[in-house]
Amino acid sequence: MTAQESGTTAAGTEALRERLLASLVTARDRTTLLTSCVEDPDLTAQHSPLMSPLVWDLAHIGNQEELWLLRNVGGREAMRPDIDVLYDAFEHPRSERPSLPLLPPEEARKYAAEVRGRALDLLEGADFEGGSRLTEAGFAFGMIAQHEQQHDETMLITHQLRTGPAALTAPAHEPVPPYSGPAEVLVPGGPFTMGTSTEPWALDNERPAHVREVAPFWIDTVPVTNAAYQAFIADGGYDTERWWTPEGWAHVRRNSLKAPLYWRREGGQWLRRRFGVTEVVPPEEPVVHVCWYEADAYARWAGRRLPTEAEWEKAARHDPVTGRSTRYPWGDADPGPEHANLGQRHLSPAPVGSYPAGRSPLGVEQLIGDVWEWTSSDLEPYPGFAAFPYREYSEVFFGPEYKVMRGGSFAVDAVACRGTFRNWDYPIRRQIFAGFRTARSESA
Repeated sequence: MTAQESGTTAAGTEALRERLLASLVTARDRTTLLTSCVEDPDLTAQHSPLMSPLVWDLAHIGNQEELWLLRNVGGREAMRPDIDVLYDAFEHPRSERPSLPLLPPEEARKYAAEVRGRALDLLEGADFEGGSRLTEAGFAFGMIAQHEQQHDETMLITHQLRTGPAALTAPAHEPVPPYSGPAEVLVPGGPFTMGTSTEPWALDNERPAHVREVAPFWIDTVPVTNAAYQAFIADGGYDTERWWTPEGWAHVRRNSLKAPLYWRREGGQWLRRRFGVTEVVPPEEPVVHVCWYEADAYARWAGRRLPTEAEWEKAARHDPVTGRSTRYPWGDADPGPEHANLGQRHLSPAPVGSYPAGRSPLGVEQLIGDVWEWTSSDLEPYPGFAAFPYREYSEVFFGPEYKVMRGGSFAVDAVACRGTFRNWDYPIRRQIFAGFRTARSESA
């Protein structure tokens, strides 16, 4: 949606209202699925110290919606000020949250539902013009829809971490012929517009639009596959120090890493556990559940490197014919099921080559959906960055501790994924739905 499409006419306002409503309903339907497919003991348990109990995420979603929509936009009195501190993500590390006096599942459901009812009433009469920055183009409502979908992805990660029988189902991917296209694509050097100043629901770290100069480089046409990664393992990748940064090598040794998370070797083949199901690792799917150190080591082994964040975005958004940066690799239209594997429609990445309609003008495929893609870049602010609406969304994370990921995964909804969207995490993280593709300089 462009700024113009957010509309200044009555028809445009109602279209925006309907879009916001659909985004909020889609997010809540997914939250309901993720918190109703298991019994209450699974909601209150902590399945990993890396993650919150599912019931914490549920009430936190409601609490943030109350804070930003009912209190900040609507000016309403706090419904449950006593629980604010319990669901402040910066007050309590995830490992400590099970010890807090959290709302039990039924109470958490009722609270989130009551907040949602009041929020929808507020949306029905909201004015998207001439108010505050929070209400302009429905930003606060869009932010809350994105926030809920981000926690839905977090809860899906928790479901992957939990042991026991499968609780979630989704259709299998449509079969596609083995990928036989070019291995890499040349991205021309020169300037391009990175970031956005017009995307109405873009978050502060995506702003503002600015010109970046990028030297010519080659980038993988598709993400690195399980089969390719298995070749790295078979060649002693995890046992060869020269492929790893010093920090990565120490991490590998300390944690005895030998393969991506959830993989094991049995009967001469690689198996993986995926949402309670054990299966043979599919060779043509993008590799997932690898940390930044693993992605970087693979790239070195392959004689390549990880792309910078600017390189990734130029490969995804730059149209060499018009010189424009588009919203998505395929253009400015919102994602459809033909473009990308998003929104938990499936419970795994799609085989490479599955989404030709989603390729960029330069011919790079599957840049959106399937797996988050590690880049070589640290999370840093863009020139002219301004925190909005709160510092804790982005600003407190800037610096060398976090590596940037781009593109979204199969677990990301379209409302929280676009060509400018930035994600980040510690370089040791493997439980996230992250993979990668590699690059090389033109002269390399």
